[in-house]
Amino acid sequence: MNLIVYGAPLSPFVRKLRLCLLEKGLDYQLEIVTPYGQPDWYRELNPLGRIPALRDGDLTLADSSVICQYLEERYPERTPLFGGDASQAAKVRWLEKYGDYELAPLCTFGVFRNRLLKPMLGQPCDENAVQRALHEKLPTHFDYLERTLGAGEFFLGEQLSQADLAIYSQLQNMEHGGETLDAQRWPALAAHYLRIQARASVQSLLPGELKVIAKIGAKA
Repeated sequence: MNLIVYGAPLSPFVRKLRLCLLEKGLDYQLEIVTPYGQPDWYRELNPLGRIPALRDGDLTLADSSVICQYLEERYPERTPLFGGDASQAAKVRWLEKYGDYELAPLCTFGVFRNRLLKPMLGQPCDENAVQRALHEKLPTHFDYLERTLGAGEFFLGEQLSQADLAIYSQLQNMEHGGETLDAQRWPALAAHYLRIQARASVQSLLPGELKVIAKIGAKA
């Protein structure tokens, strides 16, 4: 097994993939590739220039969701993260997509990018965009996720899945941007976030992320 992940630790999509690998107990090597100033060879792995990408021997793949689905099917003996039947797998894929396409533009590109990345790059934070994301757009999504989660510990009830990792990954970037869930308004979702954050897989990554955050803050 010679799995190589190309990406940067603070990307929620890279985080989601790394957590998938850790929860499955798969060893991998992280090779840092950022969204900016990428080497020319990276376009051979992902012509869109997005992170992450994966190399598994002679096979290369791009897109975090495609890669995680590949790992699920490539290593079926490992901890399953897409449920136990077709209906559960469909629910997981839907919620993973929901995190990537609905939460990411707000949690990561709305809050995190404005609060952390733009100042690091010498650009002004668009605080109006942050506030619109927090107060006009995200609450509807959090309401939906609160209802969907219900009383279960995870989105599949008692079983951890890729859906949990995907939703958590976006909310962690929101926290890196200085914002947390309102536990009074969304108690189940807030508890779920803390539950995932406390997992050994997350705790193995979070200290490294916080070091990067501290360096960004020092440069801003």
